[in-house]
Amino acid sequence: MEINFILVLAIIVFFASIVHGSIGFGFGMIATPLIAIYSDLQTAIIFLLLPTMIVNIISISSEGKFFEALKKFWFIIFLMVIGSSLGTLLLLYSNSEIFKLLLAFIILVYLVQSFIKIEASFVSKYAKTSTYGLGLIGGVFSGLTNVVAPLMIMYTLELKYSRKDTVQLSNLCFLFTKIGQIIVFVYFATFTVDTLELSLISIIVVLFGMFLGIKIKKRIDAKFYTKILQVLLFIIACILIFQVVFF
Repeated sequence: MEINFILVLAIIVFFASIVHGSIGFGFGMIATPLIAIYSDLQTAIIFLLLPTMIVNIISISSEGKFFEALKKFWFIIFLMVIGSSLGTLLLLYSNSEIFKLLLAFIILVYLVQSFIKIEASFVSKYAKTSTYGLGLIGGVFSGLTNVVAPLMIMYTLELKYSRKDTVQLSNLCFLFTKIGQIIVFVYFATFTVDTLELSLISIIVVLFGMFLGIKIKKRIDAKFYTKILQVLLFIIACILIFQVVFF
């Protein structure tokens, strides 16, 4: 594998882990599209499997009460693992370039949602059905694109989850969906020894980035920081769309 790609991967993972450590989410939403610019989406997701799991474990641990959160959210996590496995199978058997557009669309929906409050009263009105929908549909999106933030945010806001519950639910879902994806990729011999070696290197970078992110968590202007990230995500989405449509 080219050394240039390894360096780019390390820089992206480092930056995304700092962001995640400082605000509690965002690793996959930043790292996946950036890496996908330099490769296909399937490759990006495979390289990020183990680093994402480490990020999620650290975030869950920092919030505390892991087993209480697991007991509270086990059903939606279970559904999301099923959905993610289905999404991963679709990614394996389809042209992953097409799903770059889906990834860009999800990012843009997230950005619109950040500026305009999207009413989703049906979530609270039909809480059980919404749980099924978030679990299965959100899981498929996670398997295809490694991102499910807009659905997760609408769901947790409408059900008035606390910040802690939102962070725990998001990270638990991603942690267990990554385990499901690894099983699928290993079964189809897509997760190779070379991938494992590069992932282990990325984990070292992630640990350092998360450490810095958690350290600066209380020293940043959260609103200004979020605006910068929103501009960055908009640029990334535009690049992905341009790349797929014109190349």
